[in-house]
Amino acid sequence: AGVTPHATERVEVGETDPMTGVTLRTERLVLRPWRPEDRAPFAEMNADPAVMEHFPAPLSPEESDALVDRFEQRMAEQGGWGLWAVEVPGVAPFIGFVGLNPGDAALGRPCIEVGWRLAARFWGRGYAPEGARAAIAFGFEEVGLHEIVSFTVPQNTKSRRVMEKVGLTFVEEFDHVALTAQGHPLRRHVLYRMDAATWSDRWRNSVTHR
Repeated sequence: AGVTPHATERVEVGETDPMTGVTLRTERLVLRPWRPEDRAPFAEMNADPAVMEHFPAPLSPEESDALVDRFEQRMAEQGGWGLWAVEVPGVAPFIGFVGLNPGDAALGRPCIEVGWRLAARFWGRGYAPEGARAAIAFGFEEVGLHEIVSFTVPQNTKSRRVMEKVGLTFVEEFDHVALTAQGHPLRRHVLYRMDAATWSDRWRNSVTHR
């Protein structure tokens, strides 16, 4: 049983600029550091009830900008990787984010999650799994992670399908630590994970990494 890896996909790690960060390229996507012009479309995304359906609430423009500030700060602290802005050359200069992020606040233990958030008009094109596979490859091959997790609320079937497509395995349901502390109704979550051994045994050969 389990998900069969797709045909070989290309993930290219571009030059790492110490001032801006790491860039990843796939067949269709560029995962890159954030730019000032990304902030307006990102705020529009974060105000969309469809995009934010499974989050506590839509974000104001100020909250959205503060989120980008945190993403950029983490990328600087982590040597240029994190939650990358995503562009689709020839299609759109910015469609959302995909990448790797500390998940400690949810699980209550040190961990790195793979996550994504895309503008609704770009759903259903396979961009989220394509970007997530690139981020996972980077996490295991370049960062040397031992485990990558992902989580969402049980009813978020779209994200759960992405998790399964990229090879993550369902582990359990759990209560999101930070949301539980707030007594939030969305505190119940599902946890998916992949460890380095599974990546090496089943998935590494499905990605051409350079």
